[in-house]
Amino acid sequence: MSQLWNLLLYHPLLNALVGLAHFTGDLGWSIILLTVVLRLAMTPLVLPSLRLSKKMADLAPELAKLKEVHKDDKQALLKAQTELYKSHGANPASGCLPQIIQLLVLIALFNAFNSVLRGNGDLVNRLNPLLYSFNTLPSNFNLSTKFFYLDLSKPDTQAVPGFPFPLPGIFLLITGLVQLLQSKMMAPVVSAEEKLAKKTPGESDDAMVAAQQQMLYMFPIMTVIFGYQFPSGLVLYWLVFSLVSMFQQYYATGWGGLKPWLQKVNLLKSS
Repeated sequence: MSQLWNLLLYHPLLNALVGLAHFTGDLGWSIILLTVVLRLAMTPLVLPSLRLSKKMADLAPELAKLKEVHKDDKQALLKAQTELYKSHGANPASGCLPQIIQLLVLIALFNAFNSVLRGNGDLVNRLNPLLYSFNTLPSNFNLSTKFFYLDLSKPDTQAVPGFPFPLPGIFLLITGLVQLLQSKMMAPVVSAEEKLAKKTPGESDDAMVAAQQQMLYMFPIMTVIFGYQFPSGLVLYWLVFSLVSMFQQYYATGWGGLKPWLQKVNLLKSS
């Protein structure tokens, strides 16, 4: 299993990162390019999943009515839901496989970045056994980890006089902010599911909605917490990944929960 993982995902992505580093001469720009290209390449997997989420949110009021009508007959409810999904061309299970593929690719990409950024000892001797013959590193190869003020092999933190511990750096804070904005873009989907849960009895859907609401705000916080310990090269990757993901989500579903906030900002500008 590990050999298949290396053959199909880990080794190709590691070689792509090293090849881009050869081409650009800069690890930071190599991370950015590889992240953008890979995320755009996964667009055929991403967009259907995003559109399915919006479609499921649009169906939430009708699902609420069905649950009220068939609240005492689970089999009838299941049949009615299936017919509703079929009539609107929505298949909740269709988004599972694309999500799994995306997750596998992201884990492999994370491992590739980690191999370069967290390695100990001689980088050339450590990476060459993993690289294709045309991509091996010369013995005098030197990979700079500098990118603007960052050392990509170290966490993005800033020491402040008077504080007993370093504070999160600019890139890390921006990454958390982008995660929050992306979460707000997804807010209408969660809101629709929350209304559905309030209209229906039982604890299963209520628990699911509560978990989703928590994730909307906990994920940006966890991004900053984990990024506080990770090499900043991984934070740079996550920032670029999140920005491209926001663009894809806007293309698929619009501004979503950010729309009211943007309208307020425009009113402030015009006043």
